[in-house]
Amino acid sequence: MELSFLTPLGGAFALTALLPLAVFLGRERRARRIRAQLGLRHPSHRSRLPLLAALAAVPGLLALAAMQPVIETSRTVRERTDAEGFIVLDISRSMLAAAEADAPTRLERARLAAERLRERFPEVPIGLLSMTDRVLPHLFPTTDRRVFSATLEQAIGIERPPPALFFSTTATSLDSLAGIPSRGYFSPSARKRLLIVLTDGESRPVGAELRGAFSRRPQIETLLVHYWERGERIYETGVAEPGYRPQRASEQILDRLATLIGGRVFRENATGELEAAAAAALGIGPTRERLIDDERRALMPYATILALLPLGFVLLRRNL
Repeated sequence: MELSFLTPLGGAFALTALLPLAVFLGRERRARRIRAQLGLRHPSHRSRLPLLAALAAVPGLLALAAMQPVIETSRTVRERTDAEGFIVLDISRSMLAAAEADAPTRLERARLAAERLRERFPEVPIGLLSMTDRVLPHLFPTTDRRVFSATLEQAIGIERPPPALFFSTTATSLDSLAGIPSRGYFSPSARKRLLIVLTDGESRPVGAELRGAFSRRPQIETLLVHYWERGERIYETGVAEPGYRPQRASEQILDRLATLIGGRVFRENATGELEAAAAAALGIGPTRERLIDDERRALMPYATILALLPLGFVLLRRNL
């Protein structure tokens, strides 16, 4: 834990405390002279200390707020140096399909699976990609689960961004996975590379060029997870859209893709088998310690609110 100040020069505001203190001392001298002439007893200095402290505390706390204090916390995690993974989420519109209007959509179920995989392999850097008729990176491999969860929640959404061929009946193109081996998404030091694709498989037919793309070395172990049920429909307005029907050929399309790239296909409920296959692909390897900035908490609002307490005391003392 570390305390830092974003604008330390704001502490100069504390000098404004001299003005109310000077006014207070001037009024006290005049009051003492009047009491002496009237023969009245002078109040003790101790009785004046709370008011003096309050007069100094108000600008002091506001000066502290102006300095913008921040508490930064960090943590150390173990991180694999020889392995990385990417989770690809299909964000085409067909991933809105669900068994019922209030049931989780395919994408929502895929998000939960991605979170489970992140927790299952805490030492492996894992990134996030989205896929329609193109693959786009949202997060490069990291062991920071907080960043992973935030990216998954805030950046991954249906057609964000939309497919380039928006006029096409089937927006998803699994051929777009061919760009992953050649675009440098994985670090050169990652000898063990894992790709997990969460998709409904409703894609245009895949081409044989995928075989050549995934023949590069190091080999990318690819696991395909099929999110698809025959009776699912899109209920974006609460009523099943008549224009959408599940693509029956999705299973065959994923089987062909797996054959071309040397991958494996899993049903979405085969969680144990999927995790076992991922663990086998990643194996065991060397790790290193990595320092992760965990949280930054601004203290300025608290200092500002705290300044109201001595200010209220001053006003109450004046009125009484």
